[in-house]
Amino acid sequence: MTNHLLLRRLLLGLVFISSALHTLPVAAVPMINDPKGFQNIEWGAALAGRTDVVPSRTGPHVTEYRSIAGPASFAGAEMTSILLLSVDDQFARVTIRYQGEQIHARVMQFLEAQFGPLERIPGQMARGLNQQYNWRGPETEINVTYQANTERGFIFIDSRTLAPRFNDHITDSAE
Repeated sequence: MTNHLLLRRLLLGLVFISSALHTLPVAAVPMINDPKGFQNIEWGAALAGRTDVVPSRTGPHVTEYRSIAGPASFAGAEMTSILLLSVDDQFARVTIRYQGEQIHARVMQFLEAQFGPLERIPGQMARGLNQQYNWRGPETEINVTYQANTERGFIFIDSRTLAPRFNDHITDSAE
């Protein structure tokens, strides 16, 4: 009976550890320099009249834009894609996708230099299958998710006042 109890505790411990390694969220740290937009475009600006971006997907309330200036670049590295999103013709979100561990390291180094270092707690793991990082300023919130097993990264740079309006246009039913 004691072997059965020991085995059960061991399995429970393994389940707990594996779930902790699966996702490692980090609490939001205060942002040092709130950009109040992205690449000199302020939150709330109209993207429709700009000559440096073109619509890539248009809906009744939300429009995605992409740059026509060449390869997508952020943090001194080439990104897979950079999309600027507007809700009701107001710039509210940037979605950046990237690939590779070296690009991820460069992105994290850039974000920590620009917006403040992450709080590292002694004993906290900095690696895992899914890593999440967050900076929160008065007007901007930056969320990074990195999937270590596929080496894919996603950055969401949001207007804290306008981004919640994306949810206003989601229906409550499956119509």
